[in-house]
Amino acid sequence: MCEVNASIMNYAMVAITLLAMTTTSPLPTKPVQTPIPAWYMQAAHHYHVPWSLLAALDTYGGTTKPPVGITRTKHMPFEKIGFRFTPYEWQGLLNPVMDDKNPSRIALFEGRGLDGDHDRTADQDNPYDRSAAMAHWLRQGGSTEQEQSNVLWNHFNNTLAVERILALSHVYTKFASAQLTDRCFPVHKKYSYSFRDTWGEGRNFGGRRIHEGTDIFAGYGTPVLSTCYGYVELIGWNRLGGWRVGLRSADNMYFYYAHLSAYAKGIKQGVIVRPGQVIGYVGSSGYGKPGTSGKFPPHLHFGIYRDTGMQEWAFDPYPSLRRWEKKPQIILYPARNKAMTGR
Repeated sequence: MCEVNASIMNYAMVAITLLAMTTTSPLPTKPVQTPIPAWYMQAAHHYHVPWSLLAALDTYGGTTKPPVGITRTKHMPFEKIGFRFTPYEWQGLLNPVMDDKNPSRIALFEGRGLDGDHDRTADQDNPYDRSAAMAHWLRQGGSTEQEQSNVLWNHFNNTLAVERILALSHVYTKFASAQLTDRCFPVHKKYSYSFRDTWGEGRNFGGRRIHEGTDIFAGYGTPVLSTCYGYVELIGWNRLGGWRVGLRSADNMYFYYAHLSAYAKGIKQGVIVRPGQVIGYVGSSGYGKPGTSGKFPPHLHFGIYRDTGMQEWAFDPYPSLRRWEKKPQIILYPARNKAMTGR
């Protein structure tokens, strides 16, 4: 995926921009409220670490490849599969008891495991225990976001991972929720459009390759919508995709929009978005130097990528698009407080 090979400098801008926590659009700031899990709030209060950072770390850890020694059981509740310490990190390197849950012995061997709910066990499957351990670990780095991000960098040794965790934390803070999984069809349904499953079809421009996405054909200027709660991770010209936008969702999926004719006002790298928000307009840009347009009929190329922690891989978005197409749309326009219910 060409987006994964973008320069680190582009990614570094994300966290800086997110600190402003504002957009130029008069959009609602909160979704339908869902409770913030009590284990995050309890650990945040006790260790003075933002609950949103704990939730973001859990999301990133639970959606990427687990560390060596961790096996995830299928269909396990998310609160049990979030960020995981390795067995030796949890119990202590020299601890002779494997999978130890005794908090006193873990502390003796300088493990990170803690008893967060005072049941006299330190169980990493228990979200209270794991959240307490995460918060204590991050707080040891210091009280500021920068100091705590240094702890994350020393752990992951991956700048992109740290940037994404911090950015997700800011998204959760803005919407006062970590349960932001709503989806929206990416084209305004009031306009004429059509699509079929184009996954895997051949492409020749730029070398022989397969099509990693779905093409949604629509007229020039058809509004293109954010399909998720998240933020703008990448934006700008791509030789294949033309004017494109990459959104990172609040549950760590990457949505790729290509061949746009223009961006919506206020859309730039780092801006936080929500489902139904207009982010751009259908066009036919791409397949050449910046500004190239008209080499193919106007359409939106839409792709979905999953983050493994080391790379990203694409999967067919067509089934998801068919599901989202059945949902009602609430369109959020830039620079004006106007909402319209779509068909």
